[in-house]
Amino acid sequence: MTPRRTAGARAGCGLLAAALVGLGLLAGPAPTRAQPAVAAGDAAAAVPGFWDPRRRPERPDLSRVSRIRFLTEFDYPPFNYAGPDGQPAGFNVDLARLICEELKLQCTIQMRRFDTLLPALRENRAEAVIASLSVTPETRQQFDFSDPYYRMPARFVARRGDTIPDPVPEALEGRKVAVVAGSAHEAYLKAFFTEAVAHPYPRREAAQDALRRGEVDLLFGDGVGLAFWLNGTDSANCCVFVGGPFMESRYFGEGVGIAVRRGNDTLRLAFNWALFRLWEKGRFTDLWLRHFPISPF
Repeated sequence: MTPRRTAGARAGCGLLAAALVGLGLLAGPAPTRAQPAVAAGDAAAAVPGFWDPRRRPERPDLSRVSRIRFLTEFDYPPFNYAGPDGQPAGFNVDLARLICEELKLQCTIQMRRFDTLLPALRENRAEAVIASLSVTPETRQQFDFSDPYYRMPARFVARRGDTIPDPVPEALEGRKVAVVAGSAHEAYLKAFFTEAVAHPYPRREAAQDALRRGEVDLLFGDGVGLAFWLNGTDSANCCVFVGGPFMESRYFGEGVGIAVRRGNDTLRLAFNWALFRLWEKGRFTDLWLRHFPISPF
């Protein structure tokens, strides 16, 4: 089994989604747009929150837990990477450290190649993996996961100054929309935005260039990757998010969680409690805004 990570190439997932749509197995009544639970300032600073304040998890007994060994990847910025001093850095790494502070436990964080993370967890070389792992039916068969601490939203992007209506299905009739060919985003667009004109491109960079040059009216794709494009020099400040976010789990996954070995309920529940507390205290929000100046939500 090869685990999937977020915000990267998900062509295999996209092709599967497209096939299921073709068979009528992923059709739905309407596109699902998520509302961020926390908004800081304006839309650019929207912060996701996936915790229900009415469902307060209990702190489990950690008296038998002396430390937590985390594993993460070393080359997936800004989520996890080696800093200038060679030490682990990134959003996932900072979140792991906050969790350990909240649980008042000693922790270590080791970087490994992505494809070795879950085998190492299975072999008891660590207690947890925090590396933007997508929670899927396949990974659930072999590992347990904490509650999601972020999801992979899909977003529309338009050029600055263009008069684009709120991207709902009935408003995009005849609009040219760039998507990555074979992706879950193409499948979603064709399933729900049936009056839009999909323009598939082989890579995300080609779709972005088409929007920047004005060859299409909109781009629909992975919100995380698009957020970094919008905030970087390659976009030349051409474009902005419009509408959304869209987070249909049948297309874009269940979200990202912390992996533990099967049956380790103590640690899984401890992570759930710590994540809730960090969100409740605003520390998750602070961390998110530090790493995502343009939020994908």
